[in-house]
Amino acid sequence: MTGRRIVSIWFPQFPMERKQRQDDRLGNSLPDDLPQALMVEGAHGPTIHATNRAAQQAGVTPGARVTDMRALCPSLHTDYADLAGDQAATDRLALWAQRWCPWTVADRTADGHGLILDTTGADHLWGGEAAMLADIEASLSGLGFSARLALAPTWGAAWALARFGPVRAIWRDERDLAGLPVAALRLGADTVLLLNRLGLKTIGALSAVPRLSLARRFLRAELADNPLLRLDQVTGHLPEPVSPAFAPPAFRADARLAEPIFDPTHHLPGLCEDLSTQLAAQDQGARRVRLTVYRTDGEVSRIEVATAAPSRDADHLAFLFRDRLERIDPGFGFDLISLEATTTERLGKAQTTLAGERDEVLDLSRLVDRLTVRFGAPAITRPLPRASHIPERAERRAAPLTPLPEQPAPQAERPLRLLDPAEEIRVLYAVPEGPPAQFLWRRRTHRVARYQGPERIAPEWWRDMPGTRLRDYFRIEDETGRRFWLYREGLHDDGRGGAPRWFLHGMFA
Repeated sequence: MTGRRIVSIWFPQFPMERKQRQDDRLGNSLPDDLPQALMVEGAHGPTIHATNRAAQQAGVTPGARVTDMRALCPSLHTDYADLAGDQAATDRLALWAQRWCPWTVADRTADGHGLILDTTGADHLWGGEAAMLADIEASLSGLGFSARLALAPTWGAAWALARFGPVRAIWRDERDLAGLPVAALRLGADTVLLLNRLGLKTIGALSAVPRLSLARRFLRAELADNPLLRLDQVTGHLPEPVSPAFAPPAFRADARLAEPIFDPTHHLPGLCEDLSTQLAAQDQGARRVRLTVYRTDGEVSRIEVATAAPSRDADHLAFLFRDRLERIDPGFGFDLISLEATTTERLGKAQTTLAGERDEVLDLSRLVDRLTVRFGAPAITRPLPRASHIPERAERRAAPLTPLPEQPAPQAERPLRLLDPAEEIRVLYAVPEGPPAQFLWRRRTHRVARYQGPERIAPEWWRDMPGTRLRDYFRIEDETGRRFWLYREGLHDDGRGGAPRWFLHGMFA
């Protein structure tokens, strides 16, 4: 066996309990002594998917046809099951279960819904493994879900004990599994039936069979129908890792509360101090930080902020969340707050100058962070040059503190302001291929006093569509002294369209 500690949580009545929980919130709950069932469409009509206790006592069984069960229990109340909603609720519970450990995944099997938690090294935070299981069960009961739990060194062993073992079972040795039925190996119904006919009704009896015999009989069987592979998973010879959708952060600070609260403001400075201490110990700085609150009703709310440069200044990190805490929906309150550095970069210790001068780069990065929190990340950018002769392509937008690449300065004079896109104008010619004598832009006539040009810019053949026309740019000054940048698109009789068109592309200072 491995040194891992895996907790398996099984919700035997999850669909029905979730339905009852929703009915209670809406005020539509039915009496507990009324037989109730959820149904799904089957090959020969609706079939029973889940039942409450009253329906079970009346003989209603999952998988049976609804018409047959109504004949058996005329008072049976039925609704359609929300399968997609059940799966989404299980995923949310997997996130909520990260209050006990960072590695949690949803466990969806044919017998219902469940969770798998890798609690290796986390039980001491809860007073031991038995106390941790009791706390998990009590917390789930507070949400309205009945659960069976077990702890073992492997996923398969924990799964088997949770469904077929004693209450809150904790693995001691392999003898704990010997008396369990072979169905505890997560085998298909047909394989279980076959093994029972062969007299192999328990895991102990199956383990006593030579491996060569099992390999010959189930050589081509899939995992769900292969007893040999399932035995290897239970014993740890075949790895079965707990892999959540995203890796847990290496830096995390938690605030566990004795009573639910509705505002995390007072706890945020302490969490930032704790997180900054962890980052400083590893010479790291945070680039993305996530605040998570775990609500008492099983929901999880999150807020993320980003920094322009690596930072582990607790006051600065707390400030970034200050104007965003009101976005958290507290629901019925939350009893756990978590602050995580999801993205970090190396940030060594820097020696300040002997003269006590301010770090202008650090001040700039903090200013960028505050502006980003205020106006949003898309609003704070800096222009950077890009290799292109086409004016509107010669610039790109990047993060505010992106280093400026080494590129030669442009040889031709360019206006300080470009219009995006360029605006078409009406012009009067002095000569057919020369500059305009006057032009009409935005319903105002501008008479040309002097000009310079043309500057010809050809299309980029490797990027532009065939037939794109060349441009001739003119620097124009009108009679009032305003300077414009115009271009003529195309030439007369160039074979790429009709008459040339004129556009105003920018303004000079």
